[in-house]
Amino acid sequence: MSRGATGECLPNSNQVRSLLISNPNPAKSETAAANPEQTGPIDRRAIPSDAREDTWAAKDGHVLRRIDWPGRVSPGDKPRGSILFMPGRGDNYEKYLESLEEWHRAGWRVTAADWRGQAGSGRLAGDAVTGHIDDFSTWTDDLAGFWRDWVSETPGPHVLSGHSMGGHVIMRALVDGMLDGKFAPDAVFLSAPMLGMNGPPLPLPILHGAAKLMNFVGDPLRQAWKWSEKPGELPAGRAELLTHDLDRYSDEAWWRDARPELVMGPASWHWVERAYASWRVLEAPGALEAVEVPVLIISTSTDKLVSHAANMRGAQRLPNGKLMEFGEEAHHEILREVDEVRGAVMDGIAAFLDEVAPPK
Repeated sequence: MSRGATGECLPNSNQVRSLLISNPNPAKSETAAANPEQTGPIDRRAIPSDAREDTWAAKDGHVLRRIDWPGRVSPGDKPRGSILFMPGRGDNYEKYLESLEEWHRAGWRVTAADWRGQAGSGRLAGDAVTGHIDDFSTWTDDLAGFWRDWVSETPGPHVLSGHSMGGHVIMRALVDGMLDGKFAPDAVFLSAPMLGMNGPPLPLPILHGAAKLMNFVGDPLRQAWKWSEKPGELPAGRAELLTHDLDRYSDEAWWRDARPELVMGPASWHWVERAYASWRVLEAPGALEAVEVPVLIISTSTDKLVSHAANMRGAQRLPNGKLMEFGEEAHHEILREVDEVRGAVMDGIAAFLDEVAPPK
């Protein structure tokens, strides 16, 4: 169970609170009773029959891969709304088919896409496996353009979601005012967002300075950490960073074998430097405080990839922020955890959306 399972208010001025988690998966039982055909198991290693894979072209012509579900509803009913999900660094949407299909079965119209430079959206570092970007603003530009087109084509309420680096880019776009006015999301939920990176306990300016130095003394496109002896191969011990569920973890390797274009390894040193630069934007006084959209942050204290402390700070700074906090029962990929943890997460997300983005 999440540490916030009591539903008690957290001690801060922004009324950040953990979500009440009780009666795991109540929505699932109601859905099953109303729609028996939706209760079958989800095949995490197959594109669902209702989903369609396609592409979207950014304003500079770069093509991003996407997948869309229409939203499964009973005859005469309207879609619950629409969810756009963006994966993390080195990720692909195949890893999240289970969650995407569950939201679809709950009546949401669902879309996911691969970030520029990874998975099915091309490469930018000159090789097939290194993650790279010129600047995080390129991703926020892509997101803003995709979001505007998508909102214009889909029913509301409109919900934006992301995992890890995807959560960081979403928050940057919100802070930079790129998703506002009539295109402001009705709600945002973020899984283990990279509001900060887990690393040496040094001041952020020093960490950023060290990354700048590493770009100065060597090729900025070189990989920033060791991956494995075979480029693109999943390293030993990686599962312990991501999930307790080894079966779900093995799905990633299966998809990499089935679709080799999904393989990605470490990020470039330039990516690292730009990530620190973008983190500094989020840490600036008044940055998160200006984001009015309701935001749910799901984070775990045992995360070894992103900063749980930064996520807790972020939830406190956001005017309409909420935190769902886990401990040793959850690793970084919370949406791909064991059933008990996933059930609590999915129920918490559903409760949050019912509260802040009810059906229109």
